[in-house]
Amino acid sequence: MAFEPPERLVRALGETYGDALAGPWLDRLPELAEESAARRGLAVDRVQAPGGRSSLVALVRRPDGTPAALKVAPSFARPDLERAALAHWHGWGAAQLLDEETSGEAGDDALLLERLHPEVSLRSLPEAKALLEAAGTVRRLWVEPPAGHAFETVAERTERQSGPMRASRDPELAPLVSAALAARDELAAASPELLLLHGNFRQSKVLSGERAPWLTVGPEPLVGERAYDLARLVRDRVEDLIAAPSGASAARRRVNKLADSLDVDPVRLHGWTLFRAVESGLRAGVAGRHQDAELLLEFAGWL
Repeated sequence: MAFEPPERLVRALGETYGDALAGPWLDRLPELAEESAARRGLAVDRVQAPGGRSSLVALVRRPDGTPAALKVAPSFARPDLERAALAHWHGWGAAQLLDEETSGEAGDDALLLERLHPEVSLRSLPEAKALLEAAGTVRRLWVEPPAGHAFETVAERTERQSGPMRASRDPELAPLVSAALAARDELAAASPELLLLHGNFRQSKVLSGERAPWLTVGPEPLVGERAYDLARLVRDRVEDLIAAPSGASAARRRVNKLADSLDVDPVRLHGWTLFRAVESGLRAGVAGRHQDAELLLEFAGWL
């Protein structure tokens, strides 16, 4: 079985970590994936494509024939933190980690997970239903983090992300960037809670499963307040919002609706939504994804 990295993975790793770091790992990826599968006695059905943006996912079968998914990610993408979060959730609202007890014996960073249905995510549902199911799923993940954890905080992650934003020199975007940074500084100064968060929660990260109707995948875990975790969900299907005549008012209503349904402060959700949209928009622009950048920054301007 050839473990060729999907194009999206190659592009995303280079954008996020730089070709100098991502390139050597991608060159070794087919060999690493083959070794990871062999260690666990897995039969490989196929590589999932287009796949994720930080790992290769192969649909496999365990020695007893049960289906599973093998996720192979570079150490610089911190799969150890994903493993820690999944182990702590223990299948509650998220994909079950299948090699939790034997991970040390495997001797690599790969994760063996229960197989979900990657072709069926919440994006396949009508918007109202998708948001309802998303809210019900993400609330299960918001638990006390494990003792002695190594997860970064929302304040730490967003401070790191703020550096490139402060370096932005586009005068047209300066007011929006300043507003996003001011919101971040005020919100990060005092967090109302320190819960374990998914970190990158959105509709496409919630897949259909056998054990439960909907389960989350692909966390970028950190600890902090729930409003931060909801902020990415607010702008889901942003292209549809932008195309709608009432997109701006619909975006603001979504903030209030999600905040109300999950008992989150709408002001804090608004602030984190603004920061995360502007940060993502600027990053997309630097990477040459100009259409994505325009959509995100227009959305942020509505807020």
